This record gives sequence, C-alpha cells and structure tokens, in this order.
Amino acid sequence: MFKSFSMELGGRTLTVDIGRICAQANGAALIKYGDTTVVSTITASAKPREGIDFFPLSVEFEEKMYAVGKIPGGFNKREGKASENAVLTSRVIDRPMRPLFPKDYRNDVTISNMVMSVDPECRPELAGMIGSALVTTISDIPFDGPCAMTQMGMKDGAFIVNPSQKDWDEGDLQLTVASTRTKVIMIEAGANEIPEEKMLEAIYQCHDINQTVIAFIDKITAECGKPKHEYTSCAISEEMFAAIREIVTPEMMEEAVFTDEKQVREENIREITDKLSEAFADNEEWLAVLDEAVYQYQKKTVRKMILKDHKRPDGRAIDQIRPLAAEVDLIPRVHGSSMFTRGQTQICDVVTLAPLSEVQKVDGLDENITTKRYIHHYNFPSYSVGETKVSRGPGRREIGHGALAEKALIPVLPSEEEFPYAIRAVSETFESNGSTSMASTCASCMSLMAAGVPIKSMVAGISCGLVTGETDDDYLVLTDIQGLEDFFGDMDFKVTGTHKGITAIQMDIKIHGLTRPIVEEAIARTREARLYIMDEVMSKAIAEPRKEVSKYAPKIIQVSIDPEKIGDVVGQKGKTINEIIARTGVRIDITDDGNVSICGTDKEKMAEAADMIKMITTDFEEGQIFTGKVVSIKEFGAFIEFAPGKEGMVHISKIARERINHVEDVLTLGDVVKVICLGKDKMGRISFSIKDVPTGA
Repeated sequence: MFKSFSMELGGRTLTVDIGRICAQANGAALIKYGDTTVVSTITASAKPREGIDFFPLSVEFEEKMYAVGKIPGGFNKREGKASENAVLTSRVIDRPMRPLFPKDYRNDVTISNMVMSVDPECRPELAGMIGSALVTTISDIPFDGPCAMTQMGMKDGAFIVNPSQKDWDEGDLQLTVASTRTKVIMIEAGANEIPEEKMLEAIYQCHDINQTVIAFIDKITAECGKPKHEYTSCAISEEMFAAIREIVTPEMMEEAVFTDEKQVREENIREITDKLSEAFADNEEWLAVLDEAVYQYQKKTVRKMILKDHKRPDGRAIDQIRPLAAEVDLIPRVHGSSMFTRGQTQICDVVTLAPLSEVQKVDGLDENITTKRYIHHYNFPSYSVGETKVSRGPGRREIGHGALAEKALIPVLPSEEEFPYAIRAVSETFESNGSTSMASTCASCMSLMAAGVPIKSMVAGISCGLVTGETDDDYLVLTDIQGLEDFFGDMDFKVTGTHKGITAIQMDIKIHGLTRPIVEEAIARTREARLYIMDEVMSKAIAEPRKEVSKYAPKIIQVSIDPEKIGDVVGQKGKTINEIIARTGVRIDITDDGNVSICGTDKEKMAEAADMIKMITTDFEEGQIFTGKVVSIKEFGAFIEFAPGKEGMVHISKIARERINHVEDVLTLGDVVKVICLGKDKMGRISFSIKDVPTGA
C-alpha cells in the first residue's frame, strides 16, 4: 500500500514514498529532497554465502546523467564505471551502516541508490545516505538501526545545515556525520583549518539534527516496517573455543602476538593454526572455520592486553608514536619526492607539475564540467604487506585513501594566480602496517614543498584507535594504531591538519557508536601527535617550500590580456599563436577570461613569447619603439612585422635621413630593424619610421 511521508530538513522538504516502487526489493523508497530524486533499495540473499568469514555488503551510488539533462560521453552513450564521487559516496554510506548489521550475518546484501534528478540546492548524496538508512530499517533484513546522516557547511564562520552544492563547494567546511539514537557512528570532513573546538561544535549540531531524522524514520517504520527475518548464524561455537584454549592457552596466544614485527607475529599465528589443524584433523566442521576462530582468539587476547593490562602488542605506551623518519629528494629527476616512514608503514610520494591545461576534467552530476587542479593518487601494491597478487588497478579503498590525503592538503595550496600549475601527487605504498593514508598526507606535504609548491602551512596526519569494554566509561584511546590494533580494535579515527586547525577527518568504527568524551579525546590526541610529527620530524627534512621549482619541471609565465583580444593572439585558424610557438618552442594556454600561461624550459624564449603576446594585444601609441623584420617591400615603402601577425608600414620617405629612390637601396627582405610608431595612417594601418628612431634607442 502506497504511503507518503514528509518532514522539513534544513529549510527544505524531505518526502519519502513507500509502497510506490520496487515492490520486490526487501526494502525500497522514493526519496525526494527538494527536486532531487533518489531511488533507494536494499535486497538480501535467502541463504548465507558459503566459505566466507565476512559480511558481504555492497553499497552502490548510481549517477544517471539524465538526472542533470546530459547524455553521457563516449561511443555507446551509456553510463560507465562509477565516478570517483560515486565511489566515495558509497564508502560514506557503507562505513556507518556496516557495524549495525549482526556480526555473524553472512547473507549477501546490496544497498543501491539511483540518482534520477538533481536539484543543485539539495545534494543527491545526502538523499542517498538517508534513503539507505531508511530502507534498511523498514526492510526485513536484521539491522540495529535506525541511523541518520547530516551534512554541515560553513561560510563566514556560520554553519549551514545540509548546504547546497554551491555552498558545499565554496565553503570552509564539508562535514558529514552519521548517528544512532545516542552516539556518533561516522565522521567525514574536509575543512579549511577549522579549530578543534569549532569542529566539535559542528559535529554535535549534526548529531542533534540526526535525531529529528531518526524520529522521522521511526514514524515510517511504525507504519511500514517489516518483521526482521531469521537467519543462519555463522558464529563460532563456545565448544570449539574451549577446545582451542586447551591446546593454545591464553598465555601462549599473548606471547605469539606480543611483538613489534608484523612478520614474526604472522609466523607465530601460522604455527598456532598448523598445530590446531593437526589436532582437529578429524573434525571437518571445525576445520572449515578454524581461521576465523584463530582470528577471534587473537582479537580477544589483544583487546584484553590493551584494555585491562595497558599493554600494546609492540610494547609502546598508549600515547606513543612509532619510530619516525622523513627525507626528501629520494627520486632523481622528478619534480618533487619524499619518503615518510612510521614504524612498518612507509610511503614514497612523487609530485608532478604541469600547465593548467592539464587539470583533470570531472563530468558528473553538476551543471557544468568541473575541474580538479590538485590530484592525489594512492597505490597499494600487494608487496607492501608481503603478499603476491596481480594489480588490477585501484579499488574503492585506494580511491578513498587518495581522496582523504587530497582533501587534507587542498586548504593549504596556493591559488592559480600565485602558482599557475596543475599538480599531481602520487603516494606509492612501500610498506603497510596501519594508517597509510596518514603517512601519505605527511609524505605528500613534504614532496609538495620539495617541488617548490608554495603551500601556506605544513600538514600532517595521524590515526587514533579505541578498545572498549562492557560500559561506556570502560575504554582506552590509542595513538598511532598499527594494523593489528586496527583489525582488532573498535575505531580508526584519522585527523589531518596544520598548527592552526583541522583540514580533514575520516572516522570508521566497528561498534555501535562513540560517546562525546571519546570523540573529544581522539581529536585532542591527534592534534598533539600531528604537531609532534611536523615539528620534530617533517620540518627537519624540509622546513619550508623551496623558492623555485625543479630544473626538470616546466616553467610558467602568466600574462593577462583583454579577453576581447584573444582572437588577435590566436589569429585566423590559429596562425598567429602557432607562429609564436614555432618561433619560441613554448606551450601557450589561454583561458576565456584572458589569462595566458606560457610554459617552457628556456626562460629567454618564454620571455620572448610573452613580449610577442603583449605587443599583439597592446593598443599602440605614437612614440613606441619596436624591433621588427622586413617581410614585404613595395615601391612606396616596406612592411615590418614586429610580432606574429602584426605588421606596420614604413613609407619610403621615412626609411633614411637622406632621399632614396628605391626601398631596395636600403632594405632587403629579412632585415631586422628598429622602428618608432607614428600612429595610424588614413587606412588605419600602423605607421612606422626608421629614420626618426632616437640615437641609442
């Protein structure tokens, strides 16, 4: 039965239609926020997938180009693979919702959000986030919800709830917060050096607004919700755990995991697993889940060591950062490079500079094709964790990590006017044992400075972890978590920033939310740690941006011209600009607003090209002196080319101080001469004189 529900949210109407579409899905809704329309659905398989030890959840965010009145590019005119924005949106939806499903649930679940129309005042990402939580809550799929998400922007110090796309793009804050009824479960933020106190204020304003959305979902669920279905539990039996503990005592497991060498720990666990495999050789049911049982045994051991004994697997103090190292100029001939090492996590970052014409074009659900001037790519090869696997290109994790480091550094980049380059940073993961995205931020910052990019402030990042007990007050926050503490802990709270404030946050958890004291402590810990990293490690490798770009990087001169004279520089069918390029060997890019970028490696040739462009676009005045070449000789005088496509005439009477009968008596084709401008003749042509050029000019 079709029912429609509405509420006011951020000054616009949010409407949810239930029972109108997609009746065969486990849960479905037509979400309208303003004129933005998203179809949200969730489906689950009837039986668990066999042979897996994880919850197979897939979240999709489908951007249909008809939503903004566009036909996709390419030959077949179909939407292709998910855009980077779609991937990142899917991750933001997945991260808060995944922990709310039962831990022993193994049925395949797909959450799909299809964007069918876009109102620039109401971002489709938010509609998809709310729709995902809603359809999951009203479905028959087990889920410990509801949850809700709110986005917060900021302009001129004032918060904007669920901002328009324009305010989101142009503001000082891009914050997304997900909550349950009582706790924050996800934070994603990009910020223009926002102080920690202001960020906390924004987070908890979002949390309060989320409660109104949850109340709205509760109302819909009361009328349209389905009973949750029964499922086959894949939990390890207590009988099996008891048998394992008889063979491998808690003391033995603690000894196996208590080491700062990842490879040693993995070998210890391998020996334990082999020992248990021999003991359970006749029990096929237990052998099938042995790896998961050993994993859970490790997890319980590590959590107990940390929470009760305050012992970390590598022996560090709770707030201690692993050994740090930083260096620049590791890779020769590239435009900038650095390497940052934190324990067994190591990132090499390489920066490339290019003309602004090399910016990345992004064709998405926006009214116009947008561009990215700064691009950060992150790669995670299998050798970084001692594994062997063929590279198939970046997955969602790699795209997410690259986007986080990119977001962290954008606030400190110089403007195009200050530094007219497109910039690409690539973080290559050499070794991984926790928080490679934060190491990427540190390495990228240093390589940008090494490349001569005049960033406004140094940026560093660090991650905090968490282990919780039975009550909200029983917890321990860990600074700089390694892989094991991430896998077995409850939180990965990444924060990047400068001395002044925060530039990015990404918080993932595996529990049902964080209390405010935990969030406040994590933000305080990350500030303390990132200041230490910048002051004691990064600044000793490179303290400030280099004054000049590398000799291997392109050099760029910018010239501003009257936009109405762009045609004069380009010339008929590009003749003039191609002539400048042929003469000087430079690259020239012109924007619609008259900004001309001249790119090359020879500074003299670049200056020559700039002079030519200035001459072409100058309104000539009497008395100006130029150097030009004789390109045509007539009976009445000679034509002098003083810039590509620009000529003026010297009358025969203005060539020499004495009388001459023929122009050829003094000038020949190709001669280079100095001329002085006399203004324009009756035909509107520029008139020159050679004989009136002042001596010594």
